Amino acid sequence: MDWERSKMLRDITIGQYYPVNSPIHRLDPRVKILATFVYITALFIVKDFNAYLYVLAFLAMSIILSKVPVSYMIRGLRPLFLIIFLTFGINMFMTKGEIIYQLGPFDITKEGLFQAIFMATRLILLIIGTSLLTLTTSPIQLTDGIEKLLNPFRRFGMPAHELAMMMTIALRFIPTLLEETDKIMKAQMARGADFESGNIVNRAKSLVPLLVPLFISAFRRADELAMAMEARCYRGGENRTRMKELSLHKRDILASIITVSVITAVIADRIF
Repeated sequence: MDWERSKMLRDITIGQYYPVNSPIHRLDPRVKILATFVYITALFIVKDFNAYLYVLAFLAMSIILSKVPVSYMIRGLRPLFLIIFLTFGINMFMTKGEIIYQLGPFDITKEGLFQAIFMATRLILLIIGTSLLTLTTSPIQLTDGIEKLLNPFRRFGMPAHELAMMMTIALRFIPTLLEETDKIMKAQMARGADFESGNIVNRAKSLVPLLVPLFISAFRRADELAMAMEARCYRGGENRTRMKELSLHKRDILASIITVSVITAVIADRIF
């Protein structure tokens, strides 16, 4: 069980970058960020499975063009399986309607089963689609893309560069903290720590020896990063230049047209 927990931590793909030369990797980061927001919007606009076909086709095409292995994408779902299962169960048992089966005190309705499958599908597509952004965009490109998109708000006093830097660092530190958690867990288990036995309260108490060194490690890494940035004379985004300026190409325009077509098809399906 402990080995499975350790493997589950390593399976989380959010925040990781998969380096490979693909058409999706070469897209402008601004296009990919906006396409991700459009994709998320389309998912929440969808109201039936027919409209899911447009979103699913868009996601499948993106995965194929990204050259990221499908097994790698599916592996990222394993740590979130419990959330998906709870979403499925809550929607199935809490939705009223035509009863098709009784499971003890719970009634499984036709509407509840449909809603459960629908919401679980939405959650799976949401996780895979958002993970694709970080898998195909390096942290530097992601920072530049977010900053460029936030630049128009600088006239209202928004620190675009600092916000982009903070979001990218937080996203990048997810796999680093997971790796640190895995190391601390193995070290604690080697000293006799037990994270599995007992009730929920005992399990929560057993996490204290894990959380304390994890927080200390996170603060230490943050302090080291701050010192490294200060040693390199980092002073924020003022008068900062870039070796590679972002510019749109034909492939970016084509990707934008395809993205707009998908959201248009989803909206049209809902209206008509």
